[in-house]
Amino acid sequence: MDYARPKKIFIVDDDPMLTEALSDYLRRNAAHQISCFETGEACLAQIGEHPDVVVLDYHLNTRVKDAANGMEVLQSIRKIDKGIHVIMLSNQERYAIAMQTLQKGAEQYVIKDESAFEQVARIVNAL
Repeated sequence: MDYARPKKIFIVDDDPMLTEALSDYLRRNAAHQISCFETGEACLAQIGEHPDVVVLDYHLNTRVKDAANGMEVLQSIRKIDKGIHVIMLSNQERYAIAMQTLQKGAEQYVIKDESAFEQVARIVNAL
């Protein structure tokens, strides 16, 4: 894997095991500064730290009443800072959903499968 300049990365997913595993994977090849959040609200409260990249779960907090979902968080990030790179991460494989996230401002859409961590790392390293 290519080595990259360390970046400030926010990982936003309501699965703490996934965020920990992805965080560890990204740190293997660069000394990234990574913050993990289980809710979009927690991420948005810290967005003033100006992360380089936000890795955002599409199905964020679907079980939590009145919590922001991934699309809502994406739109909030775009209103706050258009310069933040957003990678949408999802189990959702429907083309229409992927296109919708890209149209709303995500730069990449990665399906959560066995190659997802590698794909995210390649995207982050290319930025």
